[in-house]
Amino acid sequence: MGGHYPAPIAPTHTRIGWIGIGVMGGAMASRFISAGYSLSIYARTPSKATSLVSIGATLASSPAELAATSDVVFTMIGHPSDVRTLVLDTLLPSFSPNTVIIDHTTSHPALARQVYASALEKHCYSVDAPVSGGDIGARDGKLAIFAAGDAEVVQWLKPLFDILGKVNYMGNAGKGQSCKIANQMALVGSFLGLSEGLVFAEKAGLDKDKFLEAVRGGAAGSMVMELFGKRMISRDFRPGGFAEYMVKDLGIGVDLEEGEEEVVVFPGAALSKQLFSAMVANGDGKSGAQGVITVIERMNGMGG
Repeated sequence: MGGHYPAPIAPTHTRIGWIGIGVMGGAMASRFISAGYSLSIYARTPSKATSLVSIGATLASSPAELAATSDVVFTMIGHPSDVRTLVLDTLLPSFSPNTVIIDHTTSHPALARQVYASALEKHCYSVDAPVSGGDIGARDGKLAIFAAGDAEVVQWLKPLFDILGKVNYMGNAGKGQSCKIANQMALVGSFLGLSEGLVFAEKAGLDKDKFLEAVRGGAAGSMVMELFGKRMISRDFRPGGFAEYMVKDLGIGVDLEEGEEEVVVFPGAALSKQLFSAMVANGDGKSGAQGVITVIERMNGMGG
């Protein structure tokens, strides 16, 4: 950054733009309003922005307008193709010099590096910063944030990241996305193990609540169990993140283009991708990842 940035971050003079107000994005954006920041949002369906506008957000008429009137722009959208279209084709051309874009979308490491390079050409800065923690972490400001790009830019942004959770600097551009892919690979193993454990417990005639209480303090205990165990038992499949996005995330790791990253084999991630794809095929793509238990149930003749 070389000291060229406008001013230290503070609610009085840092204008924030936000695109992507779904389950997690909306909760994250609202925390900036609560912290006193000026927040502009863009929504393709303006009615979805009503709750944020009601607490003080300004609704921009277009992504270009939002980009032109913000110092820091956050994006949390669906797919890498959306990032390419929105960020590279629409936002960057509208940025003033020294604008920072923070992309929370889980995307391709190579695309994050391309956005970073394109931002530099505009004398702007890019940080890829996917997150983990689900809807509860987004609401409570307890997300794990995997940030990558210029270390001094990430440090400059720390007051904003602190509102959302704990920022972890992972290295140069793309490393945040690589960390999130690895996170998802570890995460789905926990979902699958918990699903199979609960299905086995039911088949064995155990009380599932007692089963959870018995094993949570042992080696099988996990954050997934704490956050989603009761939800799975009570059939609460409301999304913290869509199952269809888990298919996308795992696909990025399993299907990286040759030469993009070192070629390695991930049998667990490949199997998990198939199971989450089965959720989508069963019409449950908009359910939360904890709904993967329904796939295991169907495989065991339990109806799902």
